[in-house]
Amino acid sequence: MKNAVAIGVIGCGNISDAYFRSLPFFPDVRLAAASDLVMERAKAKAEQYGFRAMTTEELLNDPEIRLVINLTTPEFHTAVNKRILMAGKHAYTEKPFGLDREAGREVLALAASKGLRTGGAPDTFLGGAHQTCRRLVDAGAIGKVVAGTAFMQCHGHESWHPNPAFYYRRGGGPLFDMGPYYLTALVNLLGPVAEVAAFGGRAFDEREITAPAATEKSCKVEVDTHIAAVLRFASGALVNLAMSFDVWKHSLPCIELHGTAGSLSVPDPNCFGGEVRLFQPHLAEWAKLKLTHGYTDNMRGIGAADLARSLSGGVPARACGELAFHVLDVMCGISDSARTGAFVKVQSTCERPAPLPVGLRHGQLELEA
Repeated sequence: MKNAVAIGVIGCGNISDAYFRSLPFFPDVRLAAASDLVMERAKAKAEQYGFRAMTTEELLNDPEIRLVINLTTPEFHTAVNKRILMAGKHAYTEKPFGLDREAGREVLALAASKGLRTGGAPDTFLGGAHQTCRRLVDAGAIGKVVAGTAFMQCHGHESWHPNPAFYYRRGGGPLFDMGPYYLTALVNLLGPVAEVAAFGGRAFDEREITAPAATEKSCKVEVDTHIAAVLRFASGALVNLAMSFDVWKHSLPCIELHGTAGSLSVPDPNCFGGEVRLFQPHLAEWAKLKLTHGYTDNMRGIGAADLARSLSGGVPARACGELAFHVLDVMCGISDSARTGAFVKVQSTCERPAPLPVGLRHGQLELEA
């Protein structure tokens, strides 16, 4: 597209391929360049996907690039986001939005002072399964939501990830690594969180790394690897949340919502597709529903494409910085509660992101007039 927003990417690690594959589907954006601390890695990705490899300095100084996707590791998210904004470019970051509230606020304030926009992963809530669930909730299919559960439980990433140590440092752990998927999905369905209470613990002080490509044999654990929390949403709904890297196997659902007129089974929020099931009193069993929306494959990057669309349309981005910051604030509240034993009121709030329309073609974010 002639007026497509030129996008640059900083960070060519494991997650970058998903972005490089999906962004070309959106005519509103054009993947122009990428950088990495290891230039050979950026050059290899550039050759594979057909964009330019640059140093980070070159990318930030390129006047053509208007929006930069930050795919660095969590401890660098805030510093890199600030560099992007100081260069006069809009910033979209991988999750989490920051490691603490102050860092997140600084990024939002800097963006506001420069008239720029921010956004953040995850954008999986824009997938077909989760948009189908959003449509059901909005239509009153389960009535007023009063309760729910959300479970992400596994035994960590050291069996497959070649460099898993950062998952066990500040900004990692199951809460900051996987929590954004679950919390963003819940905010999309229920609105903002008002108050949290939590407990935390860890099974090991050191984790053995067994991934075949790993260069290290073990890593220290610096964060809680099991979190049990209760979330009270502003809507009144109460949700039990469990995030764990200490569970060998389980059979619990990813997310279930229970309302005055029925129950809804929501699939894995780390994915765009999945099975949506509905129970209502007149049914004998759960009913598996046909998805009403597209984007059921791995479309990481749809949130950044939507942010680019918002630049010219004057409309809010769905995976916006305010949503990403609210999720960060909730996670910080959970951590604070687990540490102190006190209930924590969540000071931030956000709007529920606008749902995607039904009937979009692949690559569309809005229906044509």
